[in-house]
Amino acid sequence: MIRELTLSTLMVTVTVLIHGAGLVLLARLLRLERREEGSGHLHPASLRGLGMLLFAILALIGLHGVEIWVYGLLYLAIGAIDALRDAIYFSTITYGAIGYSDDVMAEQWRLVSAIEGINGIIMIGWSTAFLIRVVGLLRRV
Repeated sequence: MIRELTLSTLMVTVTVLIHGAGLVLLARLLRLERREEGSGHLHPASLRGLGMLLFAILALIGLHGVEIWVYGLLYLAIGAIDALRDAIYFSTITYGAIGYSDDVMAEQWRLVSAIEGINGIIMIGWSTAFLIRVVGLLRRV
């Protein structure tokens, strides 16, 4: 159990670092600091506003995808799941807390996947907060 908790702590740390760096980069790409200062207003229903929102959503999904792949590759590396497709699928539905039968996961590593579910929900919540900030900044007129 100590091995699982140690590995889980490492994975949570890695995903928080990936997510934080990704959000900082995305904020810079969207020039959120400049919008927050009020120098550029953009209506969210405008073509440019919708494009910015779509870009942000796709970037966030990509960021979550990277984190899901990190977990999936970990499952392969530790021998918890045998096939890449199964590892990525299992990681995706675990990260999103949808749930799946534990039958594909080696019993001695199941706690890691349980913590991945909690980690994923927190990362999804962080992305939701970021997206709300983006929409809020777009709505400033």
